[in-house]
Amino acid sequence: MTGTLLNTLAVVIGASLGLLLGRRLPDQMRTTVMHGLGLVTLVAGLRMASGTANILIVMGSILLGGVIGEWLRIEDGLQMLGDRLQARFKSSSSASLAEGFVTASLIFCVGPMAILGSIRDGMVGDYSLLAIKSLLDGFASLALAASLGIGVLFSAASVLVMQGSISLLAAVAKVGLSEAMVTEMSAAGGVVMMGISLLLLDLKRIRVASLLPAIVIAPLIVAILAALGISIRP
Repeated sequence: MTGTLLNTLAVVIGASLGLLLGRRLPDQMRTTVMHGLGLVTLVAGLRMASGTANILIVMGSILLGGVIGEWLRIEDGLQMLGDRLQARFKSSSSASLAEGFVTASLIFCVGPMAILGSIRDGMVGDYSLLAIKSLLDGFASLALAASLGIGVLFSAASVLVMQGSISLLAAVAKVGLSEAMVTEMSAAGGVVMMGISLLLLDLKRIRVASLLPAIVIAPLIVAILAALGISIRP
């Protein structure tokens, strides 16, 4: 939960500053910060991915995860959810408070970084990805609050509930996982993180959300190999 609390605090501080300043950050500053965080995310992803005991497990989980993710249309589903909610509140007679709350909640909560970061925080207590997300959300909430108003501040509650729930569920699920399963899950998550870094660096538009099933498939592969009596070696 540490990462979620940090993320919630970042949104509160960023939105409060946005309401006080009443103007957006300069585009050049926001771009530089985003690229810097993209580089850090890339390094973090590489470190996680390099912890695998067998790269074939990671490759298999990413390939199968991508196929399943595209079959389930996870990326498209998240995008459609965001578009529908934003359209509903934009056409509503309720003031900008609702629009600011929904728009900010979608930006902060609906995405692979939120899901992956919360899972890793709950599984192994590593909140580094959520710490990076916190900085991103802090700058984003500043800009959003300056234009959409106080509703952005209330979106901190969405971050707390959504990410906190995922972290708690991940902590419970961890009980049934072996050390090898957690290791390969983290390695697969590292590859997904590297995909996120490419988005932050504006290098390549990757459908990262559709790769999220790899996080579940990786420990399943380990369990199947163990049942077959196949040892996992580097």
